[in-house]
Amino acid sequence: MRYLLLMHVPREGDYRSDLWPAGDAQAHYDYWRRLNAELKERGELVEVKALAPPGESRTVRAGSDGLPVVTDGPFAEAKEFLAGFWTVEVDSPERALRIAATASAVPGRGGAPLGLPIEVRRVGSAPLPDA
Repeated sequence: MRYLLLMHVPREGDYRSDLWPAGDAQAHYDYWRRLNAELKERGELVEVKALAPPGESRTVRAGSDGLPVVTDGPFAEAKEFLAGFWTVEVDSPERALRIAATASAVPGRGGAPLGLPIEVRRVGSAPLPDA
């Protein structure tokens, strides 16, 4: 079964590791490297990506004339934003939840687990139209 693990971070707060003491930031990134290496070794890691911050994103809708209507970033009222994701191939939903819990526990400033919300969604399949 394939799952998408979506990591959300608070728009406000102490999630910016670039502002942490160097040792805390290093521990944070070392944790990610170990998790990703373990998933790869187990054959479960399909893909992992970090995303640019919301200030760099755009939302696009089709205008009435068919041309794109582009607005800045995600909705302003959002309290969290999508920071990155993993795609994993696992044997059970329970394993996907366990990986998500491990990712959620990444250390933050001072080494305390951040407890980031990780959304777990099974990747479905949709029939493709005949070409």
